Formats: sequence, C-alpha cells, structure tokens
Amino acid sequence: MRQHDKDLHPSAKVPSVREEKLTEGRESVGVALQSALVHSIGAEPLRRMLYYMMLTRELENRIERKLYRQGKIVGGVYVGRGQEAISVGSCTLTRPQDVVCPSHRDMAAFLIRGMTPPRILAQYMGRRDGYTRGRDGNMHMGDLKLHVISFVSMLADNVPVAAGVGLAFKMRKEDRVVLCYFGDGATSRGDWHEGLNFASVEKLPVVYICNNNQFAYSTPVQLQMAVENVADRAPAYGMLGEIVDGNDVLAVYDATRRAIERARAGLGPTLLECKTFRMTGHSAHDDASYVSREVFEEWERKDPISRYQRVLLQEEIISQEKIDAMQRQVIEEIDQAVDWAESSPYPEPEDCLRGVYYEDDE
Repeated sequence: MRQHDKDLHPSAKVPSVREEKLTEGRESVGVALQSALVHSIGAEPLRRMLYYMMLTRELENRIERKLYRQGKIVGGVYVGRGQEAISVGSCTLTRPQDVVCPSHRDMAAFLIRGMTPPRILAQYMGRRDGYTRGRDGNMHMGDLKLHVISFVSMLADNVPVAAGVGLAFKMRKEDRVVLCYFGDGATSRGDWHEGLNFASVEKLPVVYICNNNQFAYSTPVQLQMAVENVADRAPAYGMLGEIVDGNDVLAVYDATRRAIERARAGLGPTLLECKTFRMTGHSAHDDASYVSREVFEEWERKDPISRYQRVLLQEEIISQEKIDAMQRQVIEEIDQAVDWAESSPYPEPEDCLRGVYYEDDE
C-alpha cells in the first residue's frame, strides 16, 4: 500500500543549496501542475490515496461520534477531521524502511504504514489486542516493526526524537528518511526549536510536517507566535521552509516528494507548513465554541476529501460509482473492525507489569 521511487514525479529536480529559500505564496499546485501530477502519479496510487482518506475519516468518525459517546472509549479522543490530506499526501511516499513519527491528527500515517483498524479500535477500547496491550486507551501507540514511533502528550517531544533517528541513518550511511508530524502549538515549545536546529546543523534526512490547523486547543496562531507563518522560522535555522495547502492532497504530495528527495540527497531537513483547519474540537469533549459557525462553514467547503474526489472525477481517474463502492467498502471494513475489537478481551491485572522493562526471551 506504499508508493516507491517509480511513482515519483518524473520531472523531479533536487534543488541545489543555492536554490534553497522560503517558498512564499505557493500553497496549491495550480491547475496545470495538478493535471500533470495526476497523470504522472498514476491511477492506482491516486485511488489508494482516496481510499486512505476515506478510511481515516470513517474510522475517526466511528471513534469520536459513536464509540466514545456510547461509553465504549474512556479517556481522550483526538481526531483529524478535515486534515486527512496531510498524512495521506506525505506518508504515502515513504518506503517500508523509512521511519514515521506521527501525532494525534495523523491517523492515516498509522494506517498507511500497516497498522490495522481492528487493533487501533482495540487500542482505543483498552483491550488486550490493542497496540499497548490494554495499558492505554488512546492514540499513544506505534509499532517499531513497522517503523512507527509512538508519541506522548507533549507533542513536540517527537521532534528531537526524529532528529536522533535521522542522525542514526546518517551515521550508518543508510538511504532512509524520517517523517515527523506535529501541530502549530508544538512549534512554540523549546524542544521543537532544539530538534530543528540540530537536524539542520547536521543536515539530517528529516522532513518536518506541521499540521497548522490554526488552533492549539483554543489558542489561535496569532496569539502564540509573532511571525505570520510557521515556515517563516525555517530560514533562521538554515533550513528550507515551504507553505502548503494542507487541504490539497496533491499539493502535500508534491511538496513532500521534493522534501524527501532533498533528504535522500544529503541536503538536510525541510519544514513543511500545511495550512488546514480542525473541523472539530480539540478533543471529543471540546465543543469548539470559540470558533464561529461561519468559519466552520467556510472550511467545510474546502473539505479535502470531496475536493480530491472532484479532481479525480474531472481527470477521469475514478467514476462516481467507484467512489460510492469505495465508501461502502470502507464502512464494511470499519464495521468488521469494531466487531473484532469489541470481542477482544480486557487485559489481566498482572499484565500491567509485563513489557515495562526489558525481558530476555531465552
């Protein structure tokens, strides 16, 4: 389910160090480049991207709007409704040996890397078959076998971790990259700045991806930073920064492709700021009353899934009948995942002490 080098844009050009500069105003790819991208990527990868966007939306809707409200999920529920294009458009470009450091709005990254809806739902329900074996009941999950690093609530903590992973790749001379995701609020933390500075100094193969949904919980961007854009901070670290339309999956794909190529070429990290909007509260218990209805309606019209569907229909990559069939498939897949997760047992009390420290299997 992942794209490899052969799926990259054929006219890709790795910029020289002299060409590195902050890209201003280039958020969407534009009609001409959009059409060129569509036909260079290929029909099957494009349809896979739509599938993962729709699967992510349905999975998170089931988690937030049904299971949580039914009392089957206890604890924090954080979803990325309206932000699916970011993790899909970027993570779909990773190779199996690359490493991904997702955050709590990046469900598609978990799915694309091979983590499954049944086990993810079991994770949320605190069941033994979840990724933390019932020790946790939210998205603090990962799978090192799939090269997905778990995250914690301090959301910039994964930034220096990604730099450390990138340093290991560089020291071992491995052709691998790291994708690291975070929100706009994380960029105001000290460890975020430390991680970017170190990655830039060492020219590490890391792509830093900001889900700028304009609110850190209820704090708007303009009240947490003095610069207009997160990407404006990149030049201070000698790093390429780029502003991307985060609701345009093809724009995210195109920007990430170039950033990954730079990383593999030894040109160091890139900071991608994906402008988007959180089409829900910070968490399931937040009604987002601090955002006006007009703003929600405006961004609803920019929904990344319906927007991408229109592109694929226009370019004759998929028919409406195929989209409807895909939606039915996704619903059936999530229905089966819910049934499986609910049949998973709860952990035994003594299990909480297992796997905490290293245990020799011999």
